[in-house]
Amino acid sequence: MLRIFKGTGPGVILLIIMALAALWISAFHDPQLPSHAIYETRPMPLYAILKLLTGNTPLPGVILSFVILSLMLFLMVHFNTSVFFINERTFLPATIYLLFSALFPQCQVLNPVLPAGVFLMLAIMRIMDSYRKPGVAYNYYDAGILIGTGSLFYTNLIWFGLLLFIGIALLRTGSIKEIAISILGLITPYLVTLGLYYVLGKDLMLFLTDIRENLFGYSAGYHFTRLTVATIIYIGLALVFSIIFLMMGINSKKIKTRKTFSLLLYGFFLSVILYFALPTVSAEIVWITALPASYFLAHYFVFAKKKLVPEIIFSGLFLLILLIQILYIF
Repeated sequence: MLRIFKGTGPGVILLIIMALAALWISAFHDPQLPSHAIYETRPMPLYAILKLLTGNTPLPGVILSFVILSLMLFLMVHFNTSVFFINERTFLPATIYLLFSALFPQCQVLNPVLPAGVFLMLAIMRIMDSYRKPGVAYNYYDAGILIGTGSLFYTNLIWFGLLLFIGIALLRTGSIKEIAISILGLITPYLVTLGLYYVLGKDLMLFLTDIRENLFGYSAGYHFTRLTVATIIYIGLALVFSIIFLMMGINSKKIKTRKTFSLLLYGFFLSVILYFALPTVSAEIVWITALPASYFLAHYFVFAKKKLVPEIIFSGLFLLILLIQILYIF
């Protein structure tokens, strides 16, 4: 299976489309209402607009999530093609992210984390565009606006504003101006939103309370089945193995490649820390954690010398997630 999905021809694109349809068939077959998470009971402004547009029926929300996921898969392939940090043209990051998207069937509904993840992906691309850019890199203002806007879907995305300062430390000389414009970019969407609330006569204190509750309140958790727990352990071991494999060979890579993977590693560990540290963060964070994780696994699958082991890991992951979907349907 891995040898087939490592290809770059039109046939692989067709296979990805077929896998996408197969792993999302349960969402379309029996669309579920969103959970009772805090971001559903107290939605942020942009997510509230999405909920308003899709109405009270779950199917339009599933369709919209499916479209956003397709956009995310394109961006993931484009990011590697533009920076070329895996050093091979491959659709594997998109394929692996697709598998992660089906890990929790109850999350295959309209949710704020997926559109927020798109904004985070665009922000990471803007950060990496600042590499060796002369003068003040206003990329960080753009990236700050993207993360700030994404947090108006899913509030906890604001914590990933730390990647702006990590990016400055990794890629730049630590300019005070770049730090200042990063902070300005992060708060600009909130200043605009507060201004609109004021002009429209909305309750500003309610907006600020929603932010606090989405950041530090209590959110309903996710019920993990035994098969899901086993699959998470399987993925965790594969990720540990792939990160060790990356670290062992990272010094032989180009400087921009090393810095790209370093930024992705910080993003990955930040998402894991948020899951364990904040009561408002639950299984939905997989939409964000899967972004760097997909690149780590793809890198291992492409460059591992022993082809049998990555083939077993990839096939096992594919079959486990397919089994989760089958059992969820029946």
